[in-house]
Amino acid sequence: MNSQIDKNTSSIIHVDNLCKTVTSNNSPLTILSSVSFTIKAAESVAIIGASGSGKSTLLSLLAGLDVASSGAIQILGQSLGELNEDGRAALRNQVIGFVFQSFQLLTNLNALENVMLPLELTGNKQAKKLATELLDRVGLSQRLTHTPNQLSGGEQQRVALARAFVTQPKILFADEPTGNLDSTTGDYIIDLLFELNTEHQTTLVLVTHDQRLADRCERTIELQAGCIV
Repeated sequence: MNSQIDKNTSSIIHVDNLCKTVTSNNSPLTILSSVSFTIKAAESVAIIGASGSGKSTLLSLLAGLDVASSGAIQILGQSLGELNEDGRAALRNQVIGFVFQSFQLLTNLNALENVMLPLELTGNKQAKKLATELLDRVGLSQRLTHTPNQLSGGEQQRVALARAFVTQPKILFADEPTGNLDSTTGDYIIDLLFELNTEHQTTLVLVTHDQRLADRCERTIELQAGCIV
């Protein structure tokens, strides 16, 4: 699959006439309709809109976690529609990082082990060194052996940021990354997210209700009832 990915393209994400329809109460329910846009490499984009407008569904489709009803998504020149589930998973492992509202840390692993995990899954022999360096970068060098239940929400989100960036992904998807944090902690996470994004030249695509976070992005895509407005 690597040979099919054009890593020199300036358009890192291209969406064309994307639609997603599901069945609800035996009737079709349209979640996304005729959505089209392009995102350039290293660009930061916020996907905004009211609850139920299709934001999280769009993010899932972009990440290959869900499959569109029609339309096309290209990631680094590779059409997601041409890949099976294993192929989409391989593409995610190669070029995509995630940050979730609920952190999604493994509770039986400590901070260091959580950040090492994506590197270990790819056989990276420097997993411990790289994970330690990134946890130090996010200010958690004294919390390496703490498990998630021993960390505050802000600390857990910092671990999640380190885990997302440790593989140096081309694209980072973030779903409400400040949603479970208080205002002060949220501001800190926003600053850290954009500092890491600039350092790594990652393309950042995030879903948020947080206007402070959206304002920091170079561009916003607003959804209303599944359509771009």
